[in-house]
Amino acid sequence: MATEDLPVLAILGGTGDLGTGLARRWAQAGYQVIIGSRTQEKAEAAVADLREVMAERGVAQVTVRAMENLEAAAAADIVTLTVPFSHQASTLELVKPALQGKILIDVTVPLVPPRVARVQLPQEGSAGQIAQAIVGDEVAVVSAFQNVAAAHLQEGRGVDCDVLVTGNKKDARAQVIALVEAAGMRGFHAGMINNAAAAEALTSVLITINKQYGCHAGITISGLDDAG
Repeated sequence: MATEDLPVLAILGGTGDLGTGLARRWAQAGYQVIIGSRTQEKAEAAVADLREVMAERGVAQVTVRAMENLEAAAAADIVTLTVPFSHQASTLELVKPALQGKILIDVTVPLVPPRVARVQLPQEGSAGQIAQAIVGDEVAVVSAFQNVAAAHLQEGRGVDCDVLVTGNKKDARAQVIALVEAAGMRGFHAGMINNAAAAEALTSVLITINKQYGCHAGITISGLDDAG
């Protein structure tokens, strides 16, 4: 697909390690990326840092812009939400009008500090289900990337981690899987948005493993060689 035919991507709350990691990988893959933040200044600082890192890696031409969250959501074709769980609802309420008819990739994990290594799913079932309820059926919410360590996304090489992709619309999941692959990973259809609870819960399990073994663990889907 030619660069001009690729969807424009916005990352809301994109100034953190996870958001900037995805931005770097998608920009390097040729996508136009918008980093959104609650303030223009924070978004511009993240963009400046991203361009510096990409230049150090020998990637001179990347299309990355800085905007406030609402403006970023309006300007994009596909929007990714990478804010903490405590800011999920308020951010979605703000940008809801700009999301209609689009795909929203929700990366939210319902961690409840200080016991983030303990699974504590919300009453609604999952953060993915909360997002779908807030934005409505005209938005295709797809849950993904919860089990990918931000530290690995910041690296220049491929990521040894698979991504579970859930959502109520299969075509939207397929488009997100293409973005997973563009970021250097494998993505898998993992069912309806209710199944986001599994990936979200696994995050606390992985946090426990990381603490125990001093690593940045991920997940890998096995048995594919037997598929036929």
